[in-house]
Amino acid sequence: MTALLRYHTALLLRSQRWLAPFLLYAAYLAVGVRAGEPVLGTLGYATAGLLPVTAWVVRLCLGQEPAAARSVLAAAAGRERAHLAAVLAGLGCAALVGTVAVLGLTAISDLRRVDPFAAGAAGLLATAVCVLTGTAVGTLSARPFLHARGPSLAALVLGSLLALVTSGSPAKSVMTGLVTGDRTATVPLPWLALVGALLVAAGAVALACRATAWRE
Repeated sequence: MTALLRYHTALLLRSQRWLAPFLLYAAYLAVGVRAGEPVLGTLGYATAGLLPVTAWVVRLCLGQEPAAARSVLAAAAGRERAHLAAVLAGLGCAALVGTVAVLGLTAISDLRRVDPFAAGAAGLLATAVCVLTGTAVGTLSARPFLHARGPSLAALVLGSLLALVTSGSPAKSVMTGLVTGDRTATVPLPWLALVGALLVAAGAVALACRATAWRE
């Protein structure tokens, strides 16, 4: 699996397709974040933008191989393992960017009303929730379920929007918790949302890996 992860990550980096989602995320933060603002509200804003970015990156990883190369890799490692490695490569890249963003934003934000370590922990947990939820969205909006670019992009945008605004969504839960905590100066630690996001992502990825074995 390590070799498969390195392969998919190298493909993503060399293709430079990662530039669009991550530069867009950087612009999103540059426009919406100012130094000295309350830390919890800042982290809520940052993690919300990470969800569609993660979905985008996962979709890129799942569709970046030529059909011939994908067939060779499937024959050598198995379709399900190859598909899982592509998903994990996208998840890992998004998680790394999100972690760096949370640590940087925590350092430049207003920490006078909350404990900085608790705020950082809350931000990292919220990042994990949004990355996992975005992984589920990206997995379900890519092959083997959707191959055409138009429907795939439409599903990604709609799925990301629903994940951010639908009541009961783990991502919506953590954002609401951070905004509320910003007003009350209490730091939420969204463990329940993290468990929910992990279950959603695991279910989506398992379904996709199983489907790729008989749909491709």
